[in-house]
Amino acid sequence: MAKKISVDVQSLINAQDNPFVLIDENYNIVAANTAYRQAYGLTETEIIGHKCHQVSHRSDVPCHLNGEDCPHKQVFETRQPHQVLHIHYDTEAQPEHVRIKGSPIYGPDGEMFLGEAIFPLAHTEDLDCDQQRMIGRSSAFQTCIESLTRAAETDAPVLLYGESGVGKDLAAEYIHRRSRRNGFSFTMVDCSAISESVFESELFGHERGAFTGCIGRRYGLFEQADSGTLFFNEIADLPHALQGRLLNAMETGKFRRVGGREMLSVDARIICATSVNLRQLVASNRFRADLYYRIAGIICNIPSLRERRSDIPELAAALLQRMGSDNEPAYHLTDDTGELLMSYDYPGNVRELRNILQTACSLSTNGIITPDEIHIDPMAAKTPSTALQHLHDHDGEEPSIKGLESQYISELLAEHHGKRAKVAHILGISERTLYRKLKQYGLQEIGRTN
Repeated sequence: MAKKISVDVQSLINAQDNPFVLIDENYNIVAANTAYRQAYGLTETEIIGHKCHQVSHRSDVPCHLNGEDCPHKQVFETRQPHQVLHIHYDTEAQPEHVRIKGSPIYGPDGEMFLGEAIFPLAHTEDLDCDQQRMIGRSSAFQTCIESLTRAAETDAPVLLYGESGVGKDLAAEYIHRRSRRNGFSFTMVDCSAISESVFESELFGHERGAFTGCIGRRYGLFEQADSGTLFFNEIADLPHALQGRLLNAMETGKFRRVGGREMLSVDARIICATSVNLRQLVASNRFRADLYYRIAGIICNIPSLRERRSDIPELAAALLQRMGSDNEPAYHLTDDTGELLMSYDYPGNVRELRNILQTACSLSTNGIITPDEIHIDPMAAKTPSTALQHLHDHDGEEPSIKGLESQYISELLAEHHGKRAKVAHILGISERTLYRKLKQYGLQEIGRTN
């Protein structure tokens, strides 16, 4: 028979290297280790007896009421371990991305507690590669950040998938800055912007006299990236004739300059990005299969803006702050404007959002961005979203997001038979906000059955 033992809980959790906290059924913190207190810059009296969401989230309500996946709720409902990605706030009240592993822990009398082990992933200021375009709290964004962070811990080739404008270049630089190569150069090759005739020279360099008009030696991008990271943006546009040379350079770490005889060595981490399906290109013999399998060591997907709509207001606010001048206060969104921005699909993603906001700033007279200042490209309405494909203003003027939103909500209500909870969920807003919009646009009866 196993011997029963009595264990001091505080000493047990203090043995954890990462921040660890014990929480009861009512969200009250009953114990926390030293690492947790240091992580949040609080004393024991400021932690014990306080709600977990107040301490780590700076929120008066549990995180599941703020639209987050709550480990407390899941563990107490299922009595099974649960892992989530969250945003907590550090000692300087700055947001940081963390992975939480929640597990049920039972006391001597059978009472269950939540044990949370916290693993920091990335501090917001670490996203600074033109940082404010890479901001988010949504689960899709946090999952992306975790995959980028894990990729940064290795030296394997990385392939980034994502639509145009999502910030694949920022993601690549993020990996570089958190890797062991962060003290060396980050070199980008835009495969869609370099003509095929000079691509080989740009990539591998050339020797004097290699071709007509060549009067000196040129060091290529491969050499410049030695010990650092070489990023191929839109790798699908790499000329087919050069794909073999790139593969050989990756396999051997050696290459020759154009017109040169000397074999040169280079140690560069390769990151590639594309907005197209490379597997389809391989199947149609437009991209080398051996190169694909060489560059696709780790695959990371960068979510589109419509896949993380809840991030749009915060992202827009950050972009607007950067658009202000030293002599003028930053621009600000009204609540209605933030909600309107969330209703559009953004085929151009963050790049399109930035352009929309730049136009809004030029139209604003007082620094406050209202729905009236929000305009989109009329052709952008003809995008992958079926709800937006057929939208045009009757008078031929440029449509506003306000008009698009009314039409979009109308179509969603009809599609979902007037189920407001479903429509609110799709839009990423509360039912109360949806009701106000229905009243504003006169849509109360759409989708309703008698």
